[in-house]
Amino acid sequence: MGTTERERQIVAFDFDGTLTVRDSFTAFLRWRAAPSRFVSGYARLTPAALRYVMDRDRERLKAAAVAEFLTGLPRATLEQQAQSFADAVWDRFMRPDALATWRRWRDEGARLVIVTASPDVTVAPFARRLGADDLIGTQLAFDADDRVAGSFATPNCRAAEKVCRLKAAFGPDVSLAAAYGDTSGDTEMIAMAAEKGFRVFHGVPGRG
Repeated sequence: MGTTERERQIVAFDFDGTLTVRDSFTAFLRWRAAPSRFVSGYARLTPAALRYVMDRDRERLKAAAVAEFLTGLPRATLEQQAQSFADAVWDRFMRPDALATWRRWRDEGARLVIVTASPDVTVAPFARRLGADDLIGTQLAFDADDRVAGSFATPNCRAAEKVCRLKAAFGPDVSLAAAYGDTSGDTEMIAMAAEKGFRVFHGVPGRG
C-alpha cells in the first residue's frame, strides 16, 4: 500500500540563509528598483532602522520596507516580478548542499515545507521550482483593488510564529522528521524536529 499524506514525514526548511546564500526579500527589493530609488528608499527607512536598534521589532522594520517600496503595486505585477527575480538569481542564490539535502528528503517521499519570514508571494517562484509541497510565509495585505496595501495580513513568520503556523497547517500534534534553519528565528521550529539542522549548510553556488 502507498504512503498517505497523513503518513508522510514532514521536513521543514527555512528559506533565507538556509536554502539561499542571503536574504531574498532585500535582494528582491534591490533588484526591482533603480539604484537611486533603492538608496533613497532605504535612506527614508532610517527612522525605522533606528527604532529596530532599540526594540528589535523585525516585523515593524520589514513592514516599513514593504510600505516604502511596494505600496500600490498590483498583485499580478508583484507576482510577475517575483518570478523574473527568481529566474534571474537562481544559479547564484541557492546553496548546493541545501539543495542536495532537499532532494534526498524528496527521494525519501517526505513532505517538504518552506517556512519563511519573507513574504510568501516573493518566495513562491522558488518554492514552485523546488517542488515544495507547502509554503508558509509572511503574507502581505492587499487592498480592495488587489494592490499591495503597505502592511502585513499575518504576523511576521519567525520564531514562535513558525511553530504556530506549522500547527495551523498540519494540526496541533504535528511532528517534524527534520527542520533546517540558520538564525534565532528558526530555533523553535528546529526544536520540534527529530533531526535538528542548525547552520548545517554552507555551500556557495559555483564552488564545488
